[in-house]
Amino acid sequence: MQSLFLQQTHDFPFEKIAAIDLGSNSFHMVVAQVTHGQLRITSEFGEKVQLAAGLVKGHLDEASQQRGLECLAQFAQVIEDMPPGSVRVVGTNALRVAKNRYDFIGNAMDIISHPVEIIAGREEARLIYVGVSNTMDHGEAKRLVVDIGGGSTEFIIGKQLEPILTESLHMGCVSFAKRFFDNGIITKSNFQKAVTAARLELLSIQDDYLDEAWDISIGSSGTIKAAFNIVKENNWSKKGITPKTIKQIQKALFQAGHADQIDLVGLKPERKPTFAAGMAILTAVFECFDIKQMDFSNGALREGVLYDIMGRYAETDIRERTVNYMLNQYHIDTEQAKLVTKTALSALEQVKEAWGLSNISSEDLLRWAGLLHEVGVGISHSRYHKHGAYIISESDMPGFSQQEQQALANLILRHRRKFSQSLGFRFTKSDQQDLDRLSILLRLSILLHQDRKEGDMPIFTLKADGKNLHAEFLSGWLDSRPLTLANLQREAEMLVSSGYDFTFE
Repeated sequence: MQSLFLQQTHDFPFEKIAAIDLGSNSFHMVVAQVTHGQLRITSEFGEKVQLAAGLVKGHLDEASQQRGLECLAQFAQVIEDMPPGSVRVVGTNALRVAKNRYDFIGNAMDIISHPVEIIAGREEARLIYVGVSNTMDHGEAKRLVVDIGGGSTEFIIGKQLEPILTESLHMGCVSFAKRFFDNGIITKSNFQKAVTAARLELLSIQDDYLDEAWDISIGSSGTIKAAFNIVKENNWSKKGITPKTIKQIQKALFQAGHADQIDLVGLKPERKPTFAAGMAILTAVFECFDIKQMDFSNGALREGVLYDIMGRYAETDIRERTVNYMLNQYHIDTEQAKLVTKTALSALEQVKEAWGLSNISSEDLLRWAGLLHEVGVGISHSRYHKHGAYIISESDMPGFSQQEQQALANLILRHRRKFSQSLGFRFTKSDQQDLDRLSILLRLSILLHQDRKEGDMPIFTLKADGKNLHAEFLSGWLDSRPLTLANLQREAEMLVSSGYDFTFE
């Protein structure tokens, strides 16, 4: 499928990149050198923060937040000189579900000068697969990848570099430890209850995954890494994790009777409090999917984020493929979309310095909004901006963080009618100002192409100063376009209510 996009491929601009994973159990950071398109990890850092353990009635308590912020302060020292775009910070399940997540994010960004992105469960699954597939080569074999985290467990079936099925289930070693192994006590009874609960969660995906089938199974991250190391250190199997070795680990857990008393060679002390819970989930996975053997991959979410950073400066940016798919899926008038987008980007180029919109993300968001602003037309024309915003807000959009997705939905909602419309998603004051200004540029571009004349590109200059925006058109251009003139006059009146002064001649 030929790309419809206007963005040009960028040369990769960084010699060093970093990925920070704000996990429900641990925070991790990897730093890598990029040489001739190849990654070489130079340093790794990790801290057991147990953010999910601090979730009380849906809110992160002060202690867990403080643990997280102290960890980030350590990470900040390593990346303080790295430029914007070279570091990605992603939050997973604990931050997805925490009602006060933006309080934590705000404090985190005071410490670490890079955006903190919350990623959806399926996006987390996709990134895990990117990490696994780029660090393990299984040729044409189809693989099942399982990653048991602190608050969620991800499942992916894929082949080579392409995921086929991705899913994230709301069960993890920290949440299950709180639920079934309170105070660290381990019995056959509470272990089996945890296994049963995990099996019930797995019912929602079991049939689809078994129908798809796979050739090999791979585990990644915390619990599975711990189990793999135990098997290896004790020489229990040369085939990785098997049903037999799972039984051997279970036996040791039951003999211990308490997390503090677990005595298994290869198990790190900090893993003990959540290990029984993680093993209960892994037991259920083996039983439901009838797995006979599972290998381990060192590549997972963090490595996937690193490769994703590289992909954003090449033709492999998954976000571009996502937008391209939606253009075709919703039968958008691509010629109109491209005209609007070209005009919007021209407008941005003229005011980006004055309005502080010089970053790459502003250009990307405006371009995607221009291409997708009519995504809701197929549902209802009279309210298509609202339908479009809902589609963008609620769709599974691989490659996009929740903030990027909601920002895009915000622009699409506000591209017509009331400028003050909102989906209720919380943005920082700075981000909201950027979205306001991008929204004005998008609205202006759409108005200039409302007659839908192919190839008719308006010639104009824009000047911005704070909340003042002035447009000057080619002499005589507006005289022959009374509809455009009337629309611009209405737009000027509409923007006044939001404090913007739009003038034109």
